[in-house]
Formats: sequence, C-alpha cells, structure tokens
Amino acid sequence: MDKSREEPSQRFPEIIELNVGGQVYVTRHSTLLSVPSSLLWTMFSQKKPAELTTDSKGRYFLDRDGFLFRYILDYLRDQTLVLPDYFKEKASLLKEAEYFQLQELAKRLRPAVSKENSISEEVCQSDPEEAALASTSITSTGPRSPSLEAKKNGYITIGYRGSYTIGRDIQQDAKFRRVARITVCGKTSLAKEVFGETLNESRDPDRPPERYTSRYYLKYNFLEQAFDRLTEVGFHMVACSSTGTCAYASNDPNEDKIWTSYTEYVFCRE
Repeated sequence: MDKSREEPSQRFPEIIELNVGGQVYVTRHSTLLSVPSSLLWTMFSQKKPAELTTDSKGRYFLDRDGFLFRYILDYLRDQTLVLPDYFKEKASLLKEAEYFQLQELAKRLRPAVSKENSISEEVCQSDPEEAALASTSITSTGPRSPSLEAKKNGYITIGYRGSYTIGRDIQQDAKFRRVARITVCGKTSLAKEVFGETLNESRDPDRPPERYTSRYYLKYNFLEQAFDRLTEVGFHMVACSSTGTCAYASNDPNEDKIWTSYTEYVFCRE
C-alpha cells in the first residue's frame, strides 16, 4: 500500500521519542532507518505505531541499557564510532550492538573487546598485583591484599542527606534517620576499587580513573555498610561535618517537626 495514503495513526512522525531503560531520547525517524535490516529499522519501517510498546507518555519503549543506547544512536546518525577515553563498557556495548542487529558496529567492537581480554590475561600471568589493578572496574566487593591497598592511598568522602520526624510526644512517633542517597567523592579509580559493583556511576559515567568526582553514589542506603567496607580495605575516619535544619510538617507549630541534615565523613588510607 502507498504509504502516502495511510492514515496518520498508521504512520510514524518525523520526530520520534524513545524511552530506553528509563532514559529518554529524541531523534528523527530517518535516523532509526539508517541501517537496513537492523532491529530498529524493522521496528520503525515494517511495523505500525500501534504494534510497538509505549510508556505512559506515549514514547516507544525499549527495555535495554539506557546509558549505552547513546552510542547506538550516535552510530545510527553517521555510521561512525567514537568512544570516550577509558571507556570500560566495550563488552556491554558489543552486546547491545548485537541485540540491535548492527553487524558492522559489532564487527568494529569485537577486536577492541578481544584486545582488552588478551591484555588482562598477559597481566595476570606476569604480575598478580598489576592484574588486580587492571580489573578494578569489574572486581567484586571482597577484601583486597594489603600490599595492593598500600599502593593506592588517598581520601574518600562519604556524604548523605537524611531526615527524621519527631512527633508532639518526643518519646513516641519518632521516625529516625531516613537516608535518601549516599554519595561518594574522591578519585575515580579509588572509589571503584573500594566499592566495586555497589557504586552507581550513572551520573558521571565517562570520568577517567585519574580524575576526581563528586557525583557517584552507592546502590544501598545503609551508612554502616559503607563504613564497614571502608574499614575492610584499610580506611579510617579523619573528619566529619554536619548541618541541619528544622521545619514543621504544616503551619501548625503543634504538629510534627521534620529535621533534615547533610553530613560528610572523610576517610583516609595512608
């Protein structure tokens, strides 16, 4: 059937909004069709809009890695691949390229992934401590050897913004410390070494290992868990600072008081 005669509801708009794993992208329809026989080409040329899954706001939904999709979309625009320095997600990006059936992109990524794996194997055979350093970004949160820890001295600052409510009877209805998020500030490589897979890097994903960041946070909300981890790898607390404010839940001063605070703990390993 001539597409020009299709009903508007059966045609895709020129500007497409995508929800990829919670990340919103806006692009042209023609960009999604730039690689024939790819998954996106099939979705947006061989199917009708009503056949695709959408979110609550009508955006086409893809249950994939929202962060890595930026590189998929960049590739679709001009068929070139440009990755930031110290990019540690090549293997994951290869997986995404294969899922979206971008064969040429996958072909370009395979040598890079194979090279990284071979380098890691050579390091492991020559020097176990260098191998541990090379695999920092993928190691678990288990304890490390004291000899390795001694080579990576430095400071890490743990911050959290918490709140608690005190009822009219101070001895009752007290809901203590509710921690919204635990932030991690310090050298990128040191933060990754200490917290491993429990570190959320989504707010600062491309930070080189020798640079510093204040945008990482932990995937859990228990301060004691963070303190235990720091202690396990040889850190000790050297400073602490806190600020607090008080407000009422309503304009009635007899109602509950809500206290909010921001606290930072500085840890050092020498």
